[in-house]
Amino acid sequence: MRFVLFALPVLGAVVVGSRPTPGVDAHGAPKGKEVVVSEKARAIHDEALLIDGHNDLPWELRESDEPGFKNIDLTKPQKRFHTDIPRLKKGNVGAQFWSAWVPISYGAKGSAPKVTLEQIDVIHEMTRRYPDTFEMAYGTADILRVRKAGKIACLIGVEGGHSIDNSLALLRSYYKLGVRYMTLTHSESLDWADSCSDEPKAKGLTPFGVSVVQEMNRLGMLVDLSHVSPDTMKAALKATKAPVIFSHSSARAVADHVRNVPDDVLKLVKENRGVVMVNFFSGFLTPEGARAMKLMFEKGRELKKQFPNDDAKYREAFRAWAKENDYSAGDVRHIVDHIDHIVKVAGIDHVGIGSDFDGVPKLPTQMNDVSCYPLLTQLMLDRGYTKEQIHKVLGGNLMRVFAEAEKVRDEWAKP
Repeated sequence: MRFVLFALPVLGAVVVGSRPTPGVDAHGAPKGKEVVVSEKARAIHDEALLIDGHNDLPWELRESDEPGFKNIDLTKPQKRFHTDIPRLKKGNVGAQFWSAWVPISYGAKGSAPKVTLEQIDVIHEMTRRYPDTFEMAYGTADILRVRKAGKIACLIGVEGGHSIDNSLALLRSYYKLGVRYMTLTHSESLDWADSCSDEPKAKGLTPFGVSVVQEMNRLGMLVDLSHVSPDTMKAALKATKAPVIFSHSSARAVADHVRNVPDDVLKLVKENRGVVMVNFFSGFLTPEGARAMKLMFEKGRELKKQFPNDDAKYREAFRAWAKENDYSAGDVRHIVDHIDHIVKVAGIDHVGIGSDFDGVPKLPTQMNDVSCYPLLTQLMLDRGYTKEQIHKVLGGNLMRVFAEAEKVRDEWAKP
């Protein structure tokens, strides 16, 4: 999820103090105390196949440089990003879904397909420029093969159905170019699917929306329900023949924001055998952040109407609004609170991680960048998760869902 509304600079690593605040959390750990990764947790983490469901670095590269990012070297520390190769390796990232996101405004201009193709090209170019680190992956067998070779498997997710411009042919073309999931909507409703942050148009899914979901099933492309309304979640879960994903969403019962997944849908995800991949954005993690961010999308649209042709004034106005509605970042424990809740409602087989790195303006303390995933392993270990359960959360559940989607594809292809 790229926060085009904010357009705030991404901050580099933050030094977090270790002085605990009074009291303890629900798990007996001192509140505010810095999490330290033990040798045991590090060993468990290094054994895992870690798959992150959503990273917005491709748009950051586009914004920061020409599409070929010739002036950016990801082998060196990139303080303006959450992501670079040294930190990916430190975090033991095994596979990454890179987001081919374009602003919803490009859909209104009719240029969303062109820019989506350019973003897909950025991801392919990134793997070409760093062949010792990255390799494209197109399915579960590729992920395992690439990881066995010591590289990071790169996959593509298109974030928003506006990118297909109501064309199943475009959807099929994206699949041929390596796209392995599509988020049905972004921040605004389409004529065939509703966004969680806009007025409904489709009342869930129209017949065309159902055909999009089932064509994705036929292709073996994962159906991503982040950003969509609860009615669209339920309609898609009814229409799909394969497990779905939420590539970067958290639990609404923990933080009451429309971007998060309500409990009744979590129960349907369990029935569907899908996976909810927890988002790291503070505004979706903490109750205070969720309250502050409730008006985020509406305010963005209001300011866009006020400054339709002056992006600088729009950004300035939105920054001022965001400053007035500021809130605490929370800490890394809040991420695991969402994991805990999804496990409680849907089960251990239905939760994963979808950081939203390089797409959000605020992260919990200590969860500064892609090097910090081992903190989650430590916290899950502290809360009684077994090694096998931790490995499911870090990537095993996504691999199962992906494999089941491939099986549906293969069954569909039989005469």
